[in-house]
Amino acid sequence: MLIKMILENQRYFYFILWCCNTFNLTTFNDKYYAVADEEKQRIFRSLRIPVILVLFLWLIKGMDLLFNLDLNNFGLYPLQIKGLPGILTSPFLHADLAHLFANSLPLLILGSFLFYFYKDIAWMILFLVYLITGIWVWVYARGSSAHIGASGVIYGLASFLFFSGMIRRETGLLVITMLVAFLYGGLIWGVFPQLFPNQPISWESHLMGLLSGLVLAVYYRKQGPQRKPWDWGEEDENDDESWADPQVDDHPSEH
Repeated sequence: MLIKMILENQRYFYFILWCCNTFNLTTFNDKYYAVADEEKQRIFRSLRIPVILVLFLWLIKGMDLLFNLDLNNFGLYPLQIKGLPGILTSPFLHADLAHLFANSLPLLILGSFLFYFYKDIAWMILFLVYLITGIWVWVYARGSSAHIGASGVIYGLASFLFFSGMIRRETGLLVITMLVAFLYGGLIWGVFPQLFPNQPISWESHLMGLLSGLVLAVYYRKQGPQRKPWDWGEEDENDDESWADPQVDDHPSEH
């Protein structure tokens, strides 16, 4: 019975044997695990800088509380000479632990996205968001009180990731755009001071961070990951298009 089945379907058995010989399962496993290991390393590398940055913020706040250093005096004071150092120092200072905790997770997530998907320009984007936001806040912010916190940088990263994905129209980056919109779309309300009357919230930092991310997304649109054009392949010059002709049996079998 088994021999009869093999003889009647021998062409299928030959095909299966040929596939097994061509498609080496061991080679597939080796390639799969090699890619998986490489992906793990890339994820860890993208997490490294944001994790170090967040730990540094907590270290600064811990030292401030432990030694009563009152570091918030080094915040950014708009249009004041004493506030110029705050352009560089203000993102590292936070009012309290709740303020720091609220900024830590978004900074970690958005920073990881930046270093994972834009690894070639991630350092430049992070530095420019940090610097441009601080300068613009110093120039345009209101009042004489100090502006502190990393929220401006967070808004800048979220804005860059959102608009960069839309501008580049690359599939993977568009997914990140939608993810950022889903996770942090509510950040947009932070740029409207009318929603937070009589609250010490630096909406100027939020607005300037958002604008800096947009400007950088446009300026660096040609650098970093790009949309891949469709490759339809090249026509075979030796193709005689015989595949298009109907296949007719010139010698039909007699019944």
